[in-house]
Formats: sequence, structure tokens, C-alpha cells
Amino acid sequence: MGEYSLEMRNITKQFPGVLALDKVQLHVKPGSVHALIGENGAGKSTLMKCLFGIYKPDEGDILLEGRPLKIKSPKEALEAGISMIHQELNPIPDRNIKDNIWLGRFEKKFKIIVDEQAVSRKTKKLFENLEFDIRPEALAKELSVSELQALEIAKAISYQAKIIIMDEPTSSLTNTETAHLFKLIRRIKKNGTSIIYISHKMEEILEIADEATIMRDGQYIGTWNVEELTIDTIIQKMVGRTLDNRFPPQLVPVQKEIILSVKDYTSVNEHSFKNISFDLYKGEILGIGGLVGAQRTELVEAVFGLRKTVAGKLYKNGRKIENHTPTAAIANGFALLTEERRVTGIVSMLSVKDNMLIASRKNYTCTPLHIYSEPKSEAAAKKASSDLNVKTPSLKTKIADLSGGNQQKVLLGRWLLTNSNILILDEPTRGIDVAAKYEIYKIMRDLAAEGNAIIMVSSEMPELLGISDRILVMCNGNMTGIIEKEEATQVEIMRLATQYSS
Repeated sequence: MGEYSLEMRNITKQFPGVLALDKVQLHVKPGSVHALIGENGAGKSTLMKCLFGIYKPDEGDILLEGRPLKIKSPKEALEAGISMIHQELNPIPDRNIKDNIWLGRFEKKFKIIVDEQAVSRKTKKLFENLEFDIRPEALAKELSVSELQALEIAKAISYQAKIIIMDEPTSSLTNTETAHLFKLIRRIKKNGTSIIYISHKMEEILEIADEATIMRDGQYIGTWNVEELTIDTIIQKMVGRTLDNRFPPQLVPVQKEIILSVKDYTSVNEHSFKNISFDLYKGEILGIGGLVGAQRTELVEAVFGLRKTVAGKLYKNGRKIENHTPTAAIANGFALLTEERRVTGIVSMLSVKDNMLIASRKNYTCTPLHIYSEPKSEAAAKKASSDLNVKTPSLKTKIADLSGGNQQKVLLGRWLLTNSNILILDEPTRGIDVAAKYEIYKIMRDLAAEGNAIIMVSSEMPELLGISDRILVMCNGNMTGIIEKEEATQVEIMRLATQYSS
């Protein structure tokens, strides 16, 4: 084997009106972790899709262990020894784990009957080697998000790949699970396997990667040993400028005027949240922190009417309200940006404009016949897009073609057009690069300065500490405390998130 296990030379890919990749380079050494870094829209995913056979490059060469490679499909990529763990997990929910791993590769008796015992043995051996404690017979739909991530990792490794692409592999993992993944990655490296690691978490890159390639606007910026980099230098090379602060300043002090009171909220599920009470102030960003399983998402979805409760009351501006359904919640001025934007947020086959107007179409009808007004709706979507700085070729562009940060801004625009003044944002910057994150934070600060109130669920400690005015912490469905911004530290948040006493 030569100096590189993988070489991608002068890779160029053009879509109608967009040069997605412009002579991009990627050189990965054997047995190394090579980070691929860039803003959303920098071309990282397009480059990996060219490597994995989803796209065909217009120009350029791919060499695997020094041999030229022409990949026409993901099947050919897998056969060549290249596997990929996608950011969006897509298991077959009603099939068990072993079926999900070996689908299309089952060992058979007499060439026609699946050898279930042999498949079970292979799965158990695979899991033992990876130190995964998951039953091979469990259905995929029974697994947590972190267990599904582990399943995808096991599946990728089962191909005995020479190159494994990991796209945001820790986005749904706890700190303990991330540490276990890193232990696994280090073990895989010793066997000579190379890993291309895509993540927006700078601390992770500095911990696990050996080298890093940085892209910007579809172009290759350079490759560095990770030892030469810091978070600040990575950001500067990514965005082409310095970001003096990762979080925008607070524009207006929080008014001590209660806009929402949640009293004794308790889920119908006895294993979920119980007896949750808190106040939300006008102009406040209230962060909600906690570990996986703390029931943060379940709580905010109940406030929005997506989940049932057996007890609890809501008061908005001192008046009792009932959010029994999302429709009622929207009518009461609530908005919910969901945790998984690709699954429960965007409608991928629709345009930017249609996604933005989907919750407020009734506002754009002409009386007295209630006929939908295309010019009125077009003007509203155009203004919202401009106000939020959505980067899109046009309002007719499919939202699926936008970067994650721009998709998130479109979803924010959707709710702003409903004239909501209580915004619930669940993991608003998940899978978004550092520059796009700053834009989202700036929008949040601007909305708060206008008197709107925001509840933000986040698993990122720097985000909770950097943008929240107060932080509510949960553990196993219980509220363990609320911390003022001035008193908030990582140690105190983790103490409350684990119910440890000082």
C-alpha cells in the first residue's frame, strides 16, 4: 500500500446553476481518522456521495489503495470496500437487528433458505467484538436513537471496509456513548482501516482526528495535521474570516413579565415527565438541558399539544389556555421547531415557499370568497426569506436542496408567519456548521429583543451556556433545578442532570 489508502483528485461536480465541487482534493492515509470540515453547503456531502457512488463526478479521479476506481452505485462502493454511516438513520423498523445488518448478504442453506443460526452467530460475534450490548433479535423500531446509531456503525464495520465514512456519528449519542465510539474508532484504526469523519463539533475533531481537510464554497482550502489546529483557526479557515464571538450579545435585558406559566405538567406515560412547573418571561431564552432520556423533548411536545398529559395547566399572560392539539397551540401563539427537521420538519419534495407558508396559508386568502392570494403569499415568503437571510437560488427551489442551516431558517420563517410569540426550539442547531449556528443565534436574540419568548432544548453544553438567559435542567422526567445565567457552569448543569448532590 502506498502513502494513501484513498485519493480523490480534482473532483468536480456541477448541478443546474450550481458548481457544487470545483477541483476538490482529498488524500486519506491508511489507519487514520481524516476529518472533513466545512460549513453547510461547502460540498462535504456532495464529495462523499461522489465517493459512495450516489453521484457521478463530472471530472476527476478516485484511487483506492493506488488503483483507479469508477464507482457507479453504493453497491459497487460497498463491494470495493467503502462503507458509509449516514447522518439520517434509515433502518427497516419492523425487521430485527440481524436482518438490518445482513440484508442482501444472508448465509443460506442449500442456496435458497436463510441459515438463521449462522446469521445469529455472526451478529453476536460482531457485537462482542464491538462491545455492543444489544439483542440481535430486537426490532429496529424498539431501539433508541443512540442504539440505532450503534446498529449503523456495526453494519458499516460488517462489510470489512477499507474506508468508513462517518457523517455526524455522535449527533444523537451521550458523552459516554461518544467515548465508547472513539474507543472503537481507535481499535479500527489499528487494523489499517481509514475513517473519514464529518462533524461540526470542533472539540470532537481535535480529540479523534489525525488530519483534517477543510472545504469552503465547493473548493478545497487545505489539509492540516490536527495538532496544528485550534478551534479558532478551524473556524477562520472554514468561513474565510474570524468569528470573534461564537454567540451574539444580548440586545435587551429580559423583562420580568411572565408570558407563560406551566404548572404541574405530567405525562400519561408513567416513565416520562412528571410534576413540571416553570415560568417563561417575555423576551427570554430559556434553555432546557439534561442527558438522553431526561424527557426534555417529551415535555415541550406536550406543551405544544403533541403529547397527552394526565395533569397540569397552562397560563399565558395570566389567562388559562388549553393546548390539547397542535392546532390549538398555534391558535394560542405557540410554535414548535422539531428535533429532527428532515423527518418532522421539512416537506422535502416541496419548495422553499411552500414549506414556509404551510402553517399560515389561511392568512393569505381574499375575502369574501376566501380565495388563496398568490401575490400576497409570495410577498410574505419573500420578505421572511430576506429577513432571515435564507440562501436559496429561488423560492421555487426544493427545500431538500438547501443546506441544513438554510432549511432551519425556512422552518423558523414558517412559524414567524403564524405570528407566534412563544417559540419552542428543539435542538435548533443540530447538524449545522458554526457560521450557520451564529446566524440562528442572532435570529433568536433578535426575536427575544422584540418581546418574543423562546424555549430551547439543547444537548450542547456551550450552546446552553452561551445563548440561554436561564437554564432548566431535567433528569429522568423530573425538573431538578433552574439556574440563572450568571450562576450557570458545566459542573452545575451536570450535577443537576445526574441528580448528584453537592
